[in-house]
Amino acid sequence: MPEIRFLLNGVPHVARDIDPNTTLLDHLRASGRTGTKEGCGEGECGACAVALLSRGPDGTARYETVNSCLLLTAAVAGREVLTVEGIAQGDVLHPCQEEMARAGGSQCGYCTPGFVVSLFSEYYRAKSGPLDEESIGGNLCRCTGYRPIREAGQRLAQIRAKQLAARTDDPHRARLAKAVPPLPAVDYAPLANNQPRRFVRPLSLLEACRVRAKEPHLVPLSGGTDLVVELNQRHRRLDGMLSLEAVPELKTFENGKQHLAIGAGVSLAEVEERLHQDKALGDHLVMLKELLPLFSSRLIRTRATFGGNLGTASPIGDGPPALLALGAELVLAKHDDQYGVSLRFVPLDQFFLDYRKTALEPDEIIVEVRIPKPFPEIQRFFKVSKRRMDDISTVAAGFVLDLDPRGLVARARLAYGGVAATPKRATRTETSLVGKRLTAESVARGRSLLAAEFSPIDDHRGSGAYRRAMVLRLYDKFFDEVRQGDFTEATARTSGGVS
Repeated sequence: MPEIRFLLNGVPHVARDIDPNTTLLDHLRASGRTGTKEGCGEGECGACAVALLSRGPDGTARYETVNSCLLLTAAVAGREVLTVEGIAQGDVLHPCQEEMARAGGSQCGYCTPGFVVSLFSEYYRAKSGPLDEESIGGNLCRCTGYRPIREAGQRLAQIRAKQLAARTDDPHRARLAKAVPPLPAVDYAPLANNQPRRFVRPLSLLEACRVRAKEPHLVPLSGGTDLVVELNQRHRRLDGMLSLEAVPELKTFENGKQHLAIGAGVSLAEVEERLHQDKALGDHLVMLKELLPLFSSRLIRTRATFGGNLGTASPIGDGPPALLALGAELVLAKHDDQYGVSLRFVPLDQFFLDYRKTALEPDEIIVEVRIPKPFPEIQRFFKVSKRRMDDISTVAAGFVLDLDPRGLVARARLAYGGVAATPKRATRTETSLVGKRLTAESVARGRSLLAAEFSPIDDHRGSGAYRRAMVLRLYDKFFDEVRQGDFTEATARTSGGVS
């Protein structure tokens, strides 16, 4: 009988003959682990949070909180999963659970398990300092009990310091001192409801390309934070999935002389972490540092990738406007009988063809996103949404400028999302700015062209008129900030021509 094996709360667990479309949340609840709650099914509330044992960028083990409603059960094959039931040690509560109860952070209790799991992962994230409050940013409390929950988190930092000083036995911390085993290959094909369905997880780019060439009907799956929403909300069922999570060639992060290469399978949380660790790189990629905190929650960013964000080709995706403005290029791969794998390089502004349609061929895989150097001098990312944090954009924009030694515009890229069938650059406006000094007249001339570059439609997130207004308002905001000198220190050295 087909089965999926993984460690659940430290104990070997087997899921037998389940549909590959089954989320981990559904499987947990069906198997009696009802501490993990079912909320929105979209990754917005965090009631379904569980912790995965993962390997950080430095190779060490860590706990990472994810939305189990957006994680397929087959995707945890060979992994270690902790639910709220596995955090306590017998009858002894974990400090995260104890402090939530002591501070009164649990009211109706529905959200409490998700908060506890998020606090649990953050508890082990560092050995000193306060707990990062963003760690619970993807958890929603319907009783508005945020003050006591926050107090519990603040208290946990003190408890952690005391336990480390006292060298208190902690099996969870002891587990982090050991290596994380590599993900195994998976070829899971149960006969669910008399319909043959398949989940395949290869271990190399060559094997992934072979599978893609032979079985193009298998839907490529990265983090699943967009695709699995369709399974939950639209009740879509896929006949097969090609998971790219264990392909090492998609996990690169290389800061080279010609470009920064970000593997299509690198999580956005890891990109964010690397930009903070490498201050020089982060200072030169302000666009991404502004984008990533606004890209949903940490629970989502732990699984989401640029490869998935671009591959879905959503016109309201947050990543495309920023990457378009940065002049990104995609590396695509396919199987080649002679060489094994052949690569194709496609500028991102040629990748989006129509609504949810890309230049990706049926047998191709996105391998890498390359951001060329030198990075633009002046960069800004803006997002308009109903909530500032953890929300889908109505309009998003990425703007970059380079000025030459005379103060004339040498390069301009203005990219928008949410205003057309695809993410799109305002090329006529860009052309009008190049070679000009940034005067009130040149900016106004560009603005008049920009007004005619997009024809957004009405939908439930905003009317076409509102979107058109935001296109202009974000343009105004950017150039107001540039003229006021409100941009990075690195750009200030070459901004003498801004007036």
